[in-house]
Amino acid sequence: MPQTKHPLPDVQLLTSGHLPHLNGRLRDAHKGQFGHLLLIGGDRGFAGAALLSAESALRSGAGLVSLATRSEHVAAAAARLPEVMTQGTHSANQLMGLLARATVLVVGPGLGQGAWGRSLLSAAANAPLPQVWDADALNLLAEGGLQLPAASVITPHPGEAARLLGISSAEVQADRPAAALALSKKYAAVAVLKGAGSLIATADGRLARCDVGHPAMATAGLGDVLAGLIGALLAQGLSAFDAACLAVWLHASAGEQQGKLGRGLAASDLIPAIRQLLEEQSPCLS
Repeated sequence: MPQTKHPLPDVQLLTSGHLPHLNGRLRDAHKGQFGHLLLIGGDRGFAGAALLSAESALRSGAGLVSLATRSEHVAAAAARLPEVMTQGTHSANQLMGLLARATVLVVGPGLGQGAWGRSLLSAAANAPLPQVWDADALNLLAEGGLQLPAASVITPHPGEAARLLGISSAEVQADRPAAALALSKKYAAVAVLKGAGSLIATADGRLARCDVGHPAMATAGLGDVLAGLIGALLAQGLSAFDAACLAVWLHASAGEQQGKLGRGLAASDLIPAIRQLLEEQSPCLS
């Protein structure tokens, strides 16, 4: 079990009045000022995860969004998200041109743990760019041999956190603040420990908690939406910690809003709600 240092650092509670803000945009703003996010994921059978994450990034204000995925998914991506530049990618070599143009990476939604996903993740890890690692990127990270670049974010749920720390899920849940801080310190990244009362931790000991949310959010795909949202906020200039804090609050608040309709919440339901909440919290026009 990660060792808790007593006393724990003060926990910042994320509320609507105490959140990071994106700067407003000048009227002559252009897309190149708001980052080029590259999403890497969507192995065979998992195109939906990558598309949800890419749509979330697009609708959360990233200037440009590219998607590196299996060639079989290019047509579906173009039909659903024509604004996203989708490239069929068979190998890490094909990824190099995209990496050269990107400013932020989101890696993991639908990535899988096969040879394809491993090779793309290895190439991403060597790119000196801020990154968000989610889902199977975290499972591969737990195996060892990879290191995240500076200013990156990991977004594990308790099961993934347990694998990353080499302990049980029960131990993670028994002391979530200690687990979040241990994750951040071990991987030198901002750690978002998802779940009821999501926690955001930094390697230097800062800790924030979000108590917003709704049990209707217990459904597939919400993590993909969160990863794309964090990446979009990074692309627009927020620090890793601020991007994670704002994204977690927006995501949870959108889930609470949509959850009032009851069971049957779909991950894509959150995306327009996040866009509205982001505009209320950080208006586009300066």
